[in-house]
Amino acid sequence: MVDASIVVMGVSGSGKSTIGTLLAEALGLGFIDADDLHPAANKDKMAHGIPLTDEDRWPWLGAVGDATALAPCVCACSALKRAYRDALRAKDPGVVFVELDGSRELLAERMGAREGHFMPTSLLDSQLATLEPLQADEAGFRVGIDATGSEIVAAIVERLRGQTTGG
Repeated sequence: MVDASIVVMGVSGSGKSTIGTLLAEALGLGFIDADDLHPAANKDKMAHGIPLTDEDRWPWLGAVGDATALAPCVCACSALKRAYRDALRAKDPGVVFVELDGSRELLAERMGAREGHFMPTSLLDSQLATLEPLQADEAGFRVGIDATGSEIVAAIVERLRGQTTGG
């Protein structure tokens, strides 16, 4: 059913890692958390409430694209801007994006409930301002996050099946 990598994208708190892990299990694919590929300097900046610049992101995005291009997998990656997604597509042209979409209130609530994550809630507004939603000419689709993880994954799998069967 899946012959390309899938990037589960969205702002912090949208559930990329949780949904990505569940989706990878449902599809029998490996899972990559792009946060694990950030250099220590990037994580340190974010932990101190300093938004990353594009210069901080380009090497990281190259590493993420290299990882998804190796074999079909599911990757959790913010991929907030079209240019970032273009950088991933340059390395892995068949990649499909699944954008997790939720209200600011729900995102802030989720971020506040997490423990031990390097991304503070104070950067949510910066992320929302940076977000460029998927566009019609990009391979992928948006999915709401106001459901259970298993319901979200079921909706994603259904949409992926529709794409591979011409739907």
